[in-house]
Amino acid sequence: MIFTTNWLSSFLADTSGKVEDHIAIEQIMTDSRKQIKNSLFVPIVGENFDGHDFIKQAIDHGAVATLWAKDRDLSKVIPTGFPVFFVEDTVSALQEMAAQYRDKINPTVIGVTGSNGKTSTKDMISSVMKSTYRTHFTDGNFNNEIGLPLTILAMDQDTEVLVLEMGMSDFGEIELLSDIAKPDYAVITNIGESHIEFLGSRQGIAKAKLEITSGLKGNGKLIIDGDEELLRHVHNDPKVITCGFKPYNDVTIYNVEIKHDQTVFNLSDDITYTVPLLGEHQAQNASYAITLGKLMGIDSEVIKNALHTLSITSMRFEMLKGKNDVAMINDAYNASPTSMKAAVEVVKQMKGFSEKVLILGDIFELGEHSIAMHQSVADVIDESVTALFTVGKDSRVISEAVQEKQLPVRTKHVEVKEDLVESLQPYLKKDTLLLFKASRGMQFESLINKLQNI
Repeated sequence: MIFTTNWLSSFLADTSGKVEDHIAIEQIMTDSRKQIKNSLFVPIVGENFDGHDFIKQAIDHGAVATLWAKDRDLSKVIPTGFPVFFVEDTVSALQEMAAQYRDKINPTVIGVTGSNGKTSTKDMISSVMKSTYRTHFTDGNFNNEIGLPLTILAMDQDTEVLVLEMGMSDFGEIELLSDIAKPDYAVITNIGESHIEFLGSRQGIAKAKLEITSGLKGNGKLIIDGDEELLRHVHNDPKVITCGFKPYNDVTIYNVEIKHDQTVFNLSDDITYTVPLLGEHQAQNASYAITLGKLMGIDSEVIKNALHTLSITSMRFEMLKGKNDVAMINDAYNASPTSMKAAVEVVKQMKGFSEKVLILGDIFELGEHSIAMHQSVADVIDESVTALFTVGKDSRVISEAVQEKQLPVRTKHVEVKEDLVESLQPYLKKDTLLLFKASRGMQFESLINKLQNI
């Protein structure tokens, strides 16, 4: 049980039915097609659907109470006595429920945002916290105005630490999530170009990410990428802890070594840490988790072991095997110019491969900046790369820019990813490394699956 109808009526007071009967609510239901016993149905209204139309299905599938928008007529299929909570807006009410439940359970809350790396960072933080505390954390990418409240409302009553990923595409969204979560600690992984189409500039993105401080507790801490110039103006804030590669940071990263299946590095505590992920950027993401672990009183050896046993959300620099034992990196969950360049840099540094092949797709939501930002990816491609294949529309300019550099790199552009299957055949062999990187909408996983199952 997460709460009862009686508790819910303490702040959602406009009701009908037997709300005073202390009916137990064990889960929240937003999809009436799913079987969820003893659930509260929250009918979401979208552009092309209205959850209120599915109340009968929700009840049949286990709902024992429902929210209901006041501007909708109450459905006649709702049984007499069935608890109904009338609200102005069901999503706003869901958020209010989450804020109230967060206060009721009162865990230590860690909020994580950033243009790139927030999910990997969330996974690392969760792994460290689980070593010592009863920890609940964002599942997958449930990080928006609906996903974050659902994450909060899914935590057990004995939760001690709550780790919440916070995503956004426009101003005001992180502020809303922070005000719901009221974090004790907040992390900004970096400032990239994601959603620049809506936010106008990297300066706008930095401003939007700093909204995470809106709900930050008075004695809370903000942990940031200390190398990012756009965050330099908050360095002197006593709440801020900086992590980065430059020596002026509070937590300095050095001696980074990228191996076949892990990254080894030191922090300014002179301890050597290892994460089963690849890249300098993963060392920085790990530095946030390590810093939080120490703030939470977790021993360094326990932190080290937690990072060793890390379980990461899939499609984020995931090492796979394909035909003839070819090594494939699936980093196709999402992309920005910054994360794509970082992925290429990691591939360049990886040893033990005779050929390295890049398969890069379109990066979405760049607006008027799209061509220039796609072209910028070519800046990090050099002769250590054997071949470059680009897929989609704007990614064509990456191939064109590499061709202009007159590098000994084979290039090819296609508009449809399926057209690459035959072209990649000669590279499906041992000692070859393939990197797949694109925005989520390109659905590169289908291409990867084909290459695994040929």
